[in-house]
Amino acid sequence: MPLVSSPSTSPDADARRSAVRPIAKRYRRAERAVSWLVALSVAGAFLAAFALADLLPALAVGAVLLVAVRAPFLRRRGTTRLLTDASPEAVTEAFASATPPVLAFQWAVADEVRPTSDGAGGAYEHSSLVGLRTYSLEIATETEAHPDGNATDADPADPASDDGVAPVARVRIEGALDGAPWGAYAVSIRDAADGAPGETVVDVELLSRRRFGLRSVPQALVADAYYADAVAAQGYAVADRDVSFAVSR
Repeated sequence: MPLVSSPSTSPDADARRSAVRPIAKRYRRAERAVSWLVALSVAGAFLAAFALADLLPALAVGAVLLVAVRAPFLRRRGTTRLLTDASPEAVTEAFASATPPVLAFQWAVADEVRPTSDGAGGAYEHSSLVGLRTYSLEIATETEAHPDGNATDADPADPASDDGVAPVARVRIEGALDGAPWGAYAVSIRDAADGAPGETVVDVELLSRRRFGLRSVPQALVADAYYADAVAAQGYAVADRDVSFAVSR
């Protein structure tokens, strides 16, 4: 089904969708292949145990494998620094829109993208298995602007101020999958320091909102492999990225 967007969607957003969609489709194909590989590996391990032992030990092995793969005990956190020639104002508008650059893998392949009436977020409708499974990802964005680059609550530990340049805006992105917490991003946008490449520096912190099982690790690795290409198609270069899983406490 083709992606459908609201008539209020900006031409810039449409251009970004067109640029990112081929990359997102390649990511989606790779992600599905990895998901099937994980499922087949678990099934293969169970069949191997069944061939080498009796039914009860094989069932025990299968149960252990299923719990190990699906049990949610990991959280994903980290930071990414992006550089772009776009102005801080344009970057702030993009991250506060219905299609934030960091969520390209979600909105670029959605069946429908619906911006909110106030322009602070949107919803992505997805279907799979020939329409047998549908889900909706809703995002809400909140912008805190400092046009003069004077953030009154600047934190010395904030990576956006590590070279003495205060952010001109901060954007918070909160996502909910079918009403349940999905993920969040804290974004700091600032002018590049004198002599630094690019016009704008964007620091993105991934905030944990849910736990994952081991089956999500290969999928995350696939997303990381395509991440630089997805943001590059939107005019951003990855200067630094440190995102990983950690055992949830």
